[in-house]
Amino acid sequence: MSENLKIKLTIANRVYPLSVSPDQESSLRLSANKINNTIQQLEKNYAVRDKQDVLAMCSLQYAAQLERSKNQSSGDQIIENDKVQELIDIIDVHLSAY
Repeated sequence: MSENLKIKLTIANRVYPLSVSPDQESSLRLSANKINNTIQQLEKNYAVRDKQDVLAMCSLQYAAQLERSKNQSSGDQIIENDKVQELIDIIDVHLSAY
């Protein structure tokens, strides 16, 4: 049985300490990077300064991707849904801090 890793992820300039299984670490780090990149793009394109608004817009984008992926009938759908759900969960943690 593998032991959980203690990691810190930064999302929207806030640090989130997490305990994760070793097989989750990579996807969570990639997800955090993707969220931060999306936040930067949204701030650049829409001149939004409130992080909560940006995170809500980011959540909407990922939720829409999740809905689109539900309509796909490929074997990769389950994996995609899990990744998008991890992103949504991370965003939810941040939004609940407000």
